Amino acid sequence: MHKNPVSISLSSYGADQVRQRGQEHFLDLLVAAGATRVELREELFSGAPDTAALAAAIAALRLECVYSTPLELWTARGLPDPQLRDKLATAHALGAVALKVSLGHYREGCDVAALAPLLPGPGPVLLVENDQTMQGGSIQPLQQFFQRAEGLGLSLGMTFDIGNWQWQGEPARHAARLLGRWVRYVHCKAVQRLADGRLVAVPPQASDLQEWAALLAEFTPGVVRAVEYPLAGDDLLALTRTQVRNLSALGRCATAHKEPSHA
Repeated sequence: MHKNPVSISLSSYGADQVRQRGQEHFLDLLVAAGATRVELREELFSGAPDTAALAAAIAALRLECVYSTPLELWTARGLPDPQLRDKLATAHALGAVALKVSLGHYREGCDVAALAPLLPGPGPVLLVENDQTMQGGSIQPLQQFFQRAEGLGLSLGMTFDIGNWQWQGEPARHAARLLGRWVRYVHCKAVQRLADGRLVAVPPQASDLQEWAALLAEFTPGVVRAVEYPLAGDDLLALTRTQVRNLSALGRCATAHKEPSHA
């Protein structure tokens, strides 16, 4: 048995701080804290990234990488976004194991087969996340999309964001049961409602960790789970290390002989 792998979404350190310091600034911190994966965020690059230098730095630290883009897979016209090919190319240049996008405006009748020529053979896996929107954060369209993609033999998977279901009032446990077979990556965040009614991501309490452990039981053992909630304090290393330890302990571990995650 080995510890469950943990990723850190760099948005957790605050958009302003990450843009100011650069995403590469946080790589050593992640390794020291015990994380095995970094999630790079397209929206936090100030300009076009030096993909070669960043890929080399990540590889030298033996980190896995996921490249996250705010791209919606399906446009309002119900067509695959033509930018997908370029996003996959950037992910490949970064040495990423996966590209994370949101579902977008998928609906019954969309030509899912049209995705096939856009998806690479060897290279980053496409991971489709439930976001906070009505179109991309509801169970039914996601389930329909993954069923259709599976029937066509498309190589892709799901990023299951535990907290995002609350934006559309969808029960996370029900979503996990229906969608768990496709989940390759899990975003963890607790959610709190502010006095003005807005929902915000917050660090987990003990009760949240218990709930997450139950959700993870619906997924493949050893699935990579990510911190995607605020990490702010005087000692970022100690804070990050604690959160990595907490998430790693959740759920069943993969067996030692199991092949490493590819998503």
